[in-house]
Amino acid sequence: MPRFGHHRRIRIGLLGGSFNPAHEGHLHVAREALRHAGLDQLWLMVSPGNPLKPSIGMAPLPERLATARRFADGRRIIATDIEARIGTRYTVDTMRELKRRFPAARFVWLMGADNLIQLPRWGSWRRIIRAMPMLVLPRPGATRRALASQAAKAYGKYRLPARAGLCLPAAESPAWILLPVKENPVSATELRRKAKGASP
Repeated sequence: MPRFGHHRRIRIGLLGGSFNPAHEGHLHVAREALRHAGLDQLWLMVSPGNPLKPSIGMAPLPERLATARRFADGRRIIATDIEARIGTRYTVDTMRELKRRFPAARFVWLMGADNLIQLPRWGSWRRIIRAMPMLVLPRPGATRRALASQAAKAYGKYRLPARAGLCLPAAESPAWILLPVKENPVSATELRRKAKGASP
């Protein structure tokens, strides 16, 4: 489980996902978030199981965690199975428990534009938006639709300009930013398809 000192309010970005497998796109997101939001750490939170994704084709948690650790440096980018350790599966529960366990931290929730589109399908999605400030990253084919999505429209007045990124960790929720950075086209689905095709 990640550890840190309590001498100040450390700024931590949370990037949850299946990481099935982790890839260069995740590293791209992590680096952009660290830079634009002035984060001290970025946690790659490898989910024990996404309720919205089928378990068929899902690699075991230790295997997925190992792929995430290949892109982590253990100092600023940390791969963790913290959700499995604290026993949460739904985002709203994870947020609540992390805030309880790490009161000295200022958390920022990261998600791709594709997940912003799907957000109303998540359990207690309005509570999620109000739990932590959010940094939304562009995704190929999803960014424009994300801005027209139900969640974006419902919380449009809480959207901050991209230049306010350094202020995001200290912002009062709800608050969110769509980061206008270059999209990374790599996808775990495509990597699995290629790996399957290369298998003997």
